[in-house]
Parts: sequence; C-alpha cells; structure tokens
Amino acid sequence: MNTELKAAIEMLEKEKNISQDVLFEGIESGLLNACRSTFGKSDNIKVTMDRETCEYSLYAEKTVVETEDDVMDPALEISLEEARKIDPNVEVDGIVNVDIDSQSFGRIASQTAKNVILQKFREAEKNVVIDYFQEKQHNVVTGTVQRTTGKNISINLGKADGFLGEKEQVPGEYLRPQDRVKVYVLEVRSTNRGARIYVSRTHPELVRRLFEEEVTEIRDGIVEIKSIAREAGSRTKIAVASNDPNVDPVGACVGLNGIRVNNIVEELRGEKIDIVNWDENPGNFIQNALSPAKIVAVFADPEENSAKVVVPDYQLSLAIGKEGQNARLAAKLTGFKIDIKNETQAKDAPGFRYEDYLDDEDYEDGEGYYEDGEYAEGEYVEGEEAEETVAEEISEEAVAETAEAAEEVTEAVEETEEASAEESSEE
Repeated sequence: MNTELKAAIEMLEKEKNISQDVLFEGIESGLLNACRSTFGKSDNIKVTMDRETCEYSLYAEKTVVETEDDVMDPALEISLEEARKIDPNVEVDGIVNVDIDSQSFGRIASQTAKNVILQKFREAEKNVVIDYFQEKQHNVVTGTVQRTTGKNISINLGKADGFLGEKEQVPGEYLRPQDRVKVYVLEVRSTNRGARIYVSRTHPELVRRLFEEEVTEIRDGIVEIKSIAREAGSRTKIAVASNDPNVDPVGACVGLNGIRVNNIVEELRGEKIDIVNWDENPGNFIQNALSPAKIVAVFADPEENSAKVVVPDYQLSLAIGKEGQNARLAAKLTGFKIDIKNETQAKDAPGFRYEDYLDDEDYEDGEGYYEDGEYAEGEYVEGEEAEETVAEEISEEAVAETAEAAEEVTEAVEETEEASAEESSEE
C-alpha cells in the first residue's frame, strides 16, 4: 500500500472538499503526460490505480512483430523474442503489456507530471468553490472585510473572496478591515484566476433575505413580503401580507418591542425601514405606502397604473418627503405613478376632485368612490343636493324619534292611572 499517497489524498479531500475520484484522475493524467513527454506519444499507454491501496501500474500496449528488424516504432511495437519474455504464449500480431518504470522519467517529464497534477487539483478546487457559491447565489452570506483596492472592497467569504464594487456599496457606509458584514450574492463567474463572486450591500433583496432570517413567520410562509422599495443607506419600504387572519404581518415583522426590525436596522447601519400592510385595493395600498402621511382621497387608475392623491395642506411636505423620497419609494412599492396635491391645490386641479369622476359609468350607477383612502359604497353627491339629502334624512329621523317618544309618554300615563285606580279600590 502506498500509505503516503493515500494519506495525502485523504487530507486533500477533507480540507479542500475534493472527491478522491477527481484526485485519482488528476494523478493518472499527470502520469500519461509524463509518458507523452518521454516517448512522444501516449495513445497506447494505460494507467490503473487501486482506489483502496493507491498502488498504480503504468504499461504500454505493444504489437508483437516477427523480428527486431520488423520493429518500425519501438513505442508501439516489440519483437516476438522480447515479447515472450513477458508472455510466453504470445504470438505475432498479438498485444503484450510492457511495464513502464515511472522512476525512470527524466526531470522534464517529472516536472510535466507535477504541473498537470497541480493544474487538475486547482481546477477541481475552483469547481468546488463555484458549485458552493452558485447554491448561495441570490442569498445572503456573512463575510469579513479584507482590504480596499481603489474604490472596490474585497470581502473574505470563507472559501473565496467576494468582490464588492463601488456601485454596490451603500453611500456613506464606511467598511473597515475585519468588519463582519452580510452581503447579497449577485453573481458567480469562473475566470482563469478562479471563482469571481460579485456581492452587493445595496440590493433590495438583501432586505428581503434579512427579514427571512429574522422573522420566523416569513420563513414558514405565514407572512409574505409582497414588494420592496429601497434607497440604500437612507430608507426602505416593504409591503407585507398575512396568509393567516390571526397573524398581524406588520407586528410579526416588527417583533416584540421592535427587536426583529431593530436587528435588521443595525445590520444595515441605521437605515430606516417602513413596514406597511399590502392591500389588493390599490387605493388602500397607496394610502398605506405613503405612511406616515394622512390621506384625504386617492383616485387610482389600475389600467394606467397612475394615481392622484389628495392630502391635508399641512401634510403635503410629509407625504412627498425629503427631496421627494417618501413619494418616490411609495411609487416603487406600489408600481403606480403617484401625483400628490394638498386640498387647496386639488380644488382647481382636474382629476383631484370627486366631481371629475361623476360622469363615469361606475359613479352614475352608484357603485362607489374612494374617500379618506377607503372605498365607499353609493353615489357621491355634493352642494345643495347633498344638503337637501341630509335635511330629508334628519327630518325623517326626527319624526320617527318624536313618534316613539309620544308612545312612551302615553304608556307611562296609562300605567299611572291604572295604579291610582287600584289604590282607590283597596281603600
């Protein structure tokens, strides 16, 4: 048994996670290349290795010819006399296996074998790394900041280094060597220098994966993240929905005393996170997305993916947000183009008033309208018609209440008279 070779193969399999079959194939390829370097060809050379003992045999298949003078190529042919020294029963035109002593290889052949074996090992190691990180692609991994090269950062991911480009870095975030960070694996490429792993700290899916790690209900499928809008380093909005009516999706993501969302905010170095309820009603969803601003009305057009929003005068700046961030993130989150005006502006702006929609068939049929961010049943009316309607309703209610009160008084009087009559008869 070749104990040294066996120990070396087992160590490589354990440390590099390379299968023994790949290692054996690499050794066989190296020996064949050494033969090619020595004899000029290796088509008729065979290598066999015992996987258990690591013993190997190297031989050349040669055709038997009549005499030494008939040997045209010593690498392929052998005389009958020499062949019978190996196999006494061999005949002319037969095949005989001639052993090759690997220790007889020259320096160049030995170096060639060594280089081929090392190359095979490197390729196998690279493929192991690529396969490992391809399984991690589009997921979050934890790494340690190694060094900064220009504007790019190298992050040690254990088996390989991740490449964090300038565009994938969070603006204003300073990563120092030895900092442990979580990154999103964008892509894995195979290059001449090995595996190239591109990672990101700005991708919206990073937030999704962090919530999946932190929130059990999301991992179990009870709570679902419907959409994410992110401006890395500043603010993120996520819309969540629950598949269980007894589970509050926002509360599950926030956690007790905010512990779950705070862990994610800490990982993102203080980035603000707004968690809102997803709603299949576009008007309600847009209202939720514009949180924390209060909404007076939402006029949503699902066909055009556009919406007109009316907010109180004092809420306009809050709804739009600093440099338009709140409105911009709400638009990304909902997929709607959102136009926001305050109540004063909306009075003279077409499309921002209820009366602009009264000619639509849905409103003529009294189907409903959006008011205060919610869908209201019935036909919308205003002005004198509205006042008359309200007055009629009040009059009817007043008459009904007066009649009920009169009946109660009459009953009380009758009961009093009956009681008086009973007392008189007893006397």
